[in-house]
Amino acid sequence: VEVVADGLSAPSSIAFYQDGALYVGETTQVLRLSAPDEHSVFQAREVVIDGLPSGGHNTRTVLFSPDGSTLFVSVGSSCNVCVEEDERRAAIVRYSPDGSGEEVFARGLRNAVGITFRPGTDELWATNNGRDWLGDDLPPETVYRVREGDDAGWPYCHSGRIVDPDYGSPDACAGILAPAVEMQAHSAPLGLTFYTGQQFPEEYHGDLFVAFHGSWNRTVPTGYKVVRISMRDGSPGPVPDFAAGWLRADGSNRGSPVDVLTASDGSLFVSDDSGGFLYRIFYAGE
Repeated sequence: VEVVADGLSAPSSIAFYQDGALYVGETTQVLRLSAPDEHSVFQAREVVIDGLPSGGHNTRTVLFSPDGSTLFVSVGSSCNVCVEEDERRAAIVRYSPDGSGEEVFARGLRNAVGITFRPGTDELWATNNGRDWLGDDLPPETVYRVREGDDAGWPYCHSGRIVDPDYGSPDACAGILAPAVEMQAHSAPLGLTFYTGQQFPEEYHGDLFVAFHGSWNRTVPTGYKVVRISMRDGSPGPVPDFAAGWLRADGSNRGSPVDVLTASDGSLFVSDDSGGFLYRIFYAGE
């Protein structure tokens, strides 16, 4: 392990820009690291976005558009369910790479920790963590195909069809974005990636992998695994388990998957912030 930058404040995501600079999402700001030396240690550091809201869901995921013209930052809600005063909360916000031009791209996403583009398209996909305290199986966790101006409904409507008992109204789900995928409630989906490698068998190519961090607000624990969503002609299918074993039979766990990424050799990297591991899943052939 080689340290290329230190002294950071709760960094939760990174994204490389076209010029090789590394953008780092912290809770209240986004940093731009540049000018690496011969050991790849970044010598320059600047704040490109400042004043992001703190508290509540505190991860800030950064992602560049495929053409590099736009920087997307996902900002979770400050609460389980409430009406936010800051429109950037429970939203995906976009900027120019220099941090200017702030505007809300999509709203009503309670906690969209995972955002990614489907390769070869301009489709932005996002995981979303549903609210708590509606029982073991409501509302479902979701994955959205997000477009500019979309509203996923939180805190008034969940999964495009479930009226919130505290903040909803009879027409709360009217005009609300429906999810592309519904999954087991309280699984806590975080990172997601479309498989772009060639190492796995052909039927895996282009499929969507999602890391489930695992439940806390459920009588019977769930999650703590990586699932695979089959993609056919751009449309998602079933959601079978791909990698499991972090959740033990007694309800305890040995780790919590956070993010997934296709490696350059076609294997799959999975990070685990509870166990403190980085896993590499590869196909060894038959």
